[in-house]
Amino acid sequence: MIEPESRRAEPFAFELRASDPSTGARRGCFHTPHGEVQTPTFMPVGTQATVKGLTVDQVRATGAEMILGNTYHLGLRPGHELIRQLGGLHAFMGWEGPILTDSGGFQIFSLANLTEITEQAATFRSHIDGRRVTLTPEHAIEIQESLGSDVAMVLDHVIALPAPPEAVVDATERSIRWAERCLQAAQRRDQAKFAIVQGGLDETLRRRCAEELARMPFQGYAVGGLSVGEPPAEMYRIVAATCPSLPVERPRYLMGVGRPIDMLETIALGIDLFDCVMPTRNGRNASAFTSQGIMKMRNAKHRDDPRPLDPECGCLACQRSRAYLRHLFVAGEMLGPILLTIHNLTYYQRVMSEARQAIERGTFAALLEKHRHLWGRLSGEAL
Repeated sequence: MIEPESRRAEPFAFELRASDPSTGARRGCFHTPHGEVQTPTFMPVGTQATVKGLTVDQVRATGAEMILGNTYHLGLRPGHELIRQLGGLHAFMGWEGPILTDSGGFQIFSLANLTEITEQAATFRSHIDGRRVTLTPEHAIEIQESLGSDVAMVLDHVIALPAPPEAVVDATERSIRWAERCLQAAQRRDQAKFAIVQGGLDETLRRRCAEELARMPFQGYAVGGLSVGEPPAEMYRIVAATCPSLPVERPRYLMGVGRPIDMLETIALGIDLFDCVMPTRNGRNASAFTSQGIMKMRNAKHRDDPRPLDPECGCLACQRSRAYLRHLFVAGEMLGPILLTIHNLTYYQRVMSEARQAIERGTFAALLEKHRHLWGRLSGEAL
């Protein structure tokens, strides 16, 4: 469907262009002040204003259109006021495309020391220097507005799973109240605000949270609190239960996911946006995602192998031999992690491009089945 001119004049619009007839997969375009994002898509993680090891030109060359930064990290170091004074996050890091910033809820849960959550705020000690920091929903928005990202995430209350049902309910209801406070604090019209659906592994609670947030005027909605150790089938179950309660005309973002097969499975359930450290972290640790499976480049079998890493890829890493890539890791050369990071991000973008094309052609179900066969056959196996 084509957006009306009145809608397209707004800073943000989500245009649905196609849907797969046999799944819930959607092909869209997210219009932002810094450019269009073709969906479904994967956002490389640039937590501290950098995708580790790569220049912005190298990130762009992988096919990435939108990247992710983080409120918690950038607020602590170098500080949002400094970034604002230097022209905002786009100018600071040299990335001209769209940027999404996470609010810091997950990092408070996973990194900060001695976290205390009250109705008013999250209080914690910095993992950098131990100083005491208080983050309210309003301050999370203030930081992100100083950063000038295209999309700001609300501050949510993340808890470890499994947890007592009453604790999950309490955190979910607080996340709804905090989302409303974030909306009320927002000042920038040129920054979209995305809500985050919580609710643990309780389908009823997830639907209730999604329905409450859907009544608020957010420009997008995320599914949070997953990919934290639960089996993939449980994640799929919760996504399947949540997406029908989210507005069709808004982008849907599954936070922190993940493996290529997880992205494809949840695209089939209606998800549009993804982020995860997996491709970059694995690349730094000599692990490559390829059309043939996962390759461990320190393995001795690659010592004298003249073949490219992935014959279906033309990235910088795949212009060198497997033997050369292994040599770089064995020798401790920094070029090895750089090249495999480039390759893994290129692979992820290729999977997203194939998904978009398959949705347009009405063949997404076949693409999903192909990847199910590949990753099922290679489960737990490294080449």
